[in-house]
Amino acid sequence: MAANENTPLMKQYNSIKGKYPDAILLFRVGDFYETFGDDAIKTSKILGITLTSRNSGYASEAPLAGFPYHALDTYLPKLVRAGQRVAICDQLEDPKLAKTIVKRGVTELVTPGVITNENVLSNQENNFLACIHIDKKIAGIAFLDISTGEFMVSEGNIEQAEKLLQSIQPKEVLYERSKHQEINDIFGNKFYFYKLEEWLFNQDTAYDRLLKHFGTISLKGFGISDLIIGTTAAGAILQYLDLTQHDKLKHITAISRIDNDEFVWLDKFSVRNLELFHSANENAKTLIDVLDCTYSPMGARMLRRWLAFPLKDIDAINHRLNSTEYFFNNPEKANELSKLIKQVGDLERLVSKVAVAKVNPREVVQLKISLSVINPIKEICFNSNENNLKNIAEQLNPCLSLLEKISKEIKPEPPVQLSKGDVISSGVSKELDDLRDIAHGGKDFVQQLQHREAERTQIPSLKISFNNVFGYYIEVRNTYKDKVPTDWIRKQTLVSAERYITTELKEYEEKIFGAEEKILQLETSLFNQLVAAIVEFIPTLQLNASLIARLDCFLSFAKLAEKNKYFKPELNESNIIEIKEGRHPVIETQLPPAQPYISNDIFLDSNNEQIMIITGPNMSGKSALLRQTALIVLLAQIGSFVPAKVAKIGIVDKIFTRVGASDNISQGESTFMVEMIETASILNNISTKSLILLDEIGRGTSTYDGISIAWAITEYLHEHPQAKAKTLFATHYHELNEMANSFSRIKNFHVSVKEINNKVIFLRKLKPGGTEHSFGIHVAEMAGMPKSVVKRSSEILKDLEKSHKNNSLSKPIDEIADHREGLQLSFFQLDDPVLKQIRDEIKNLDINKLTPIDALNKLNEIKKITGI
Repeated sequence: MAANENTPLMKQYNSIKGKYPDAILLFRVGDFYETFGDDAIKTSKILGITLTSRNSGYASEAPLAGFPYHALDTYLPKLVRAGQRVAICDQLEDPKLAKTIVKRGVTELVTPGVITNENVLSNQENNFLACIHIDKKIAGIAFLDISTGEFMVSEGNIEQAEKLLQSIQPKEVLYERSKHQEINDIFGNKFYFYKLEEWLFNQDTAYDRLLKHFGTISLKGFGISDLIIGTTAAGAILQYLDLTQHDKLKHITAISRIDNDEFVWLDKFSVRNLELFHSANENAKTLIDVLDCTYSPMGARMLRRWLAFPLKDIDAINHRLNSTEYFFNNPEKANELSKLIKQVGDLERLVSKVAVAKVNPREVVQLKISLSVINPIKEICFNSNENNLKNIAEQLNPCLSLLEKISKEIKPEPPVQLSKGDVISSGVSKELDDLRDIAHGGKDFVQQLQHREAERTQIPSLKISFNNVFGYYIEVRNTYKDKVPTDWIRKQTLVSAERYITTELKEYEEKIFGAEEKILQLETSLFNQLVAAIVEFIPTLQLNASLIARLDCFLSFAKLAEKNKYFKPELNESNIIEIKEGRHPVIETQLPPAQPYISNDIFLDSNNEQIMIITGPNMSGKSALLRQTALIVLLAQIGSFVPAKVAKIGIVDKIFTRVGASDNISQGESTFMVEMIETASILNNISTKSLILLDEIGRGTSTYDGISIAWAITEYLHEHPQAKAKTLFATHYHELNEMANSFSRIKNFHVSVKEINNKVIFLRKLKPGGTEHSFGIHVAEMAGMPKSVVKRSSEILKDLEKSHKNNSLSKPIDEIADHREGLQLSFFQLDDPVLKQIRDEIKNLDINKLTPIDALNKLNEIKKITGI
């Protein structure tokens, strides 16, 4: 749309809009935020407000949509949640003092990853902004939450960057414009991405921006000076904040390193498959839903971070376990501490609002309440005689001088908005107290003046009133207007009365109005001085918030253990995982009250029982058993008690999962291709301390292919020259049971099923030994398959079973030819010459020299042999 050059307002609008072309510009005009053109159309649709048109300086009428300025906190969250970037353009001067057009400018650019508005933020989740910088296959990645001040950086290969993004789930990811195609190829549309100009990723510029922010001469003190690509991403984030008008960043006091060697490696597939934070089913429970029994928002956020980054250091894990155990064994202390932590509130985000100068008087009072419970919290921890808790007690700081200052200067129940006044306590400023006496004494003065003038003029009905047009005035009925003194000034004539003012009344009115204006100015100044004083305590307050969040996590673990009957795990440096009476932490919470969860034992030992082949029908509980094993290990290594009577866990460094069926149609990848990609990723990254969960590998292709792939993968894991990764492999391929005869560290198990009167009962109990029965037809019947299909399936199954004995079928072969690819034929039916050739091919392989890629190529050759 072409703007009319003769309209100064729209000329100003177009100038500002040109600087933020990809954001909705909220343009403050008087008491409204207005949007124009395409912005108005988007805004109207998202907010459900009226779209109008007005000749606002455009050559033709332009779409227009707006809302009152005081409704910003209501409407802004809706725009951001809709994925919009929003530029807030405010009036930068008092319109009354403006000689020409009011000066305006963007005071804040709000994006999904850069927001401090509590109406948008989730209490339980961080709101991370991420930045990724890729240089020669090395990815540097940084995460910053402006609402809490947390700043982290890491560096590694592309896969590590993917894993971090999957675990941390940032709301916005920045990258350089020239890498658009590469970023799209790797990540697709999984996150909200935003392109930045190349100069923001200049290594020297980004590094200098970090030094400037932290006021240091190097980054060695943060332990990140060697992360050249990572610090470039971190510096780019700070420069992006500069561009979005977020220059108050005193709460970002440090940057920490995400060291991959410090935490358990959970690849992006495992985070998804184990449903730690999100479920494929919209309303299904996730692990975090079960775990989170925290009492504060900052505790909830820390718990999520702990779950995303399980520990490998036994001492650090035991610190958490011991603190949890103290509160588990001392429920009265846990209850006392939980009540105190509830009063602390969200100290972490409150401190950030102080830093960005968006804290209100009510929140400062909340800060006072938070500080007032620090000493009682210290006392509980110090008297616990548990070393980790005592260490926390020593670090907690009640900031007594700040607590005293807030208590003295802010009224106990101030309004939320500073502009409402009555925020600063009496006795803080004599000038303020005097002005309040003047302003609040106005009512007494008016009554005294009214009484005095009524006596002087002998007008009994004389009345002094106030309105917004005339201010204070004296009203006299027409009956007495002849008694009006000559020093009164007529202001208005009504039907039955006259209104007057006097010099004395106007002087006092000006004094009252002047006092009220000065009161607001003075209260604003005093409040800002107090906020400036609080800023000096930011590092101490942030440490308090972090320590209290840790305590909250311990309380959450203790409460969960008591509620769900969890036990303390034992961590060691062995390569053994021993779980007795283990349960799935999520599934057990969803069972009917009278239905117990069937627990199971698991024993894995890299030297003796490395691989468990688990057979059994669908719905028997194989997948749940796999997942619960990983979740128990995971819970143990974040420092939580676990759903098992005994859990002796040799520290795991990586957890890999290949479970469930999924595809990536948008990138041309079938279910089977996705399965192979995920499995290849596992085989290329294992170690002896890894835990692998494989569920139904090979089911996305033909039976022969599937068995061949499953066999080769299992053999590769067993024969790997360096890594003896502990593995649980659930499969329908009963032929794999034969592997236990040839490979010493492979053991067969099955999930038991009972068949009574041709009906299947799932016992869900893991027992030694394999099974040859899949009960697939019974499961089909339970699912409601038509009886004719079930009957025909049984007939075909009988024919196939006979064919194993006499290689003949009682029914014509063409009757079942259409079902050939779905049949589970024995892998060892070696009277078939094709299978003999496959056997010879496998027999001649040198497993010790075979890479995962070679294995897949060989499988492709075998597939060609079958002619399928």
